[in-house]
Amino acid sequence: VQLVESGGGLVQPGNSLKLSCTATGRDFEIYNMGWYRQAPGKQRELLATITVKGYTNVADSVKERFTISRDSAKFTVWLQMTNLTPEDTAIYYCNYPDLVSRPWEYDYWGQGTQVTVSS
Repeated sequence: VQLVESGGGLVQPGNSLKLSCTATGRDFEIYNMGWYRQAPGKQRELLATITVKGYTNVADSVKERFTISRDSAKFTVWLQMTNLTPEDTAIYYCNYPDLVSRPWEYDYWGQGTQVTVSS
């Protein structure tokens, strides 16, 4: 399994970013995918998921601003983030939520991509 996140950076409040995650090593097209983030001093939280068929679920805290999408042919999942605030500052990760929910069997995480929102 390899998950490579990219697209993070330093942005000003109110700006947008689109994060990408490319997966290798598993049958991407048969797994649901998710985006997570971990802010300093906080636990990792699940932000959004997308099923194999493209059904999405986004956490209430970011529902109005974040959108998840995927292209299984490209083994890629994206997170479009708009109207960013300093509270969105965190390391963002993608992963397979059905596997993450079984930590006794699966504990892989990619390196993540840092998002910093600051003026």
